[in-house]
Amino acid sequence: MTSPQTGAPDEILLVSVEGGLGHATLNRPRQLNALSVELIDQLAARLRAWAADDTITAVLVTGAGDRGLCAGGDIKQLYAGVKSGDGPGDFFEHEYAMNLLIAQYPKPYVVVMDGITMGGGVGISVHGSVRVVTERTLVAMPEAGIGLFPDVGALYWLARCPGEFGTHLALSGARIDGPTAIAAGFADHFLPSDRAPELVAALTAGGAAALQSFGWPETPVAQPTPAWIDECYSGNDVTEIVARLASHPHPDAVAAARLIGTLSPTSLTVTLAALRRAATMDIAAVLAQDLVLTGHFVNVPDLVEGIRAQLIDKDRTPRWDPPTLADVDPDTVAAFFA
Repeated sequence: MTSPQTGAPDEILLVSVEGGLGHATLNRPRQLNALSVELIDQLAARLRAWAADDTITAVLVTGAGDRGLCAGGDIKQLYAGVKSGDGPGDFFEHEYAMNLLIAQYPKPYVVVMDGITMGGGVGISVHGSVRVVTERTLVAMPEAGIGLFPDVGALYWLARCPGEFGTHLALSGARIDGPTAIAAGFADHFLPSDRAPELVAALTAGGAAALQSFGWPETPVAQPTPAWIDECYSGNDVTEIVARLASHPHPDAVAAARLIGTLSPTSLTVTLAALRRAATMDIAAVLAQDLVLTGHFVNVPDLVEGIRAQLIDKDRTPRWDPPTLADVDPDTVAAFFA
């Protein structure tokens, strides 16, 4: 969503306050508004200030440019830190603290998930109180493809998707559209992209009260969850899940098995274990678990290798260690949660 706010071209967060609305726009459009630690800190500081400001009745978060809200964390920044031996620094700690701030925000937190909303972009949206999708929305948590796991508290929501749909999203990194995001519990309202300025104008004129009177259109009907997802994704063993997918008569199940087979075996195994645990946790506990897990992931080779293959060299041929699900040591997986 292109923002009407003004600011210097090098400002990574544009802010405005008008009529009781605090409006923050992520302003790194060339990087698809990727979250650097600097952007995370600026957004979190602004949200805290607005929470304490009695003149602010609602907050709106959008992304600059026309490609998406946010494609995720600044993975290249993370790669440089881990590769050099300096580690991720405060990145994950600050990001997850911001996610919890959003989840517990005391005022209406409105976010327009227009276009690409992935990874860290899910973290700044899914925990909000008013989550708006459009016909251009694409939501995904594809972290297993870079040797990580669905973090930013997303496992809380994935564990609460209907049936095993969340397991499918967590393991495959599949993309979903706006109506499907609503059906899965990741969003609340549908709004055509060209009507987003109307929402901004309504919030500017009426603050939080405008949310009750705004003319939300009817949400397009989402495609029903295919039966093969519930048939294949149950249980706590990734190897068994992949085997069921591979032998299923539906071609989409077979395609999912092939896709999952290209992802980090360690990431997949830890992801499934963390997802099942998240089903009985509150959001604060899930984010605390995320921080523990990332502390381990930055010390195993798959994260650097996955980022290298997908985003640095772009050869798309990561050499995972261990290379197969059968080679993943259960004791190693258990140690991730310690």
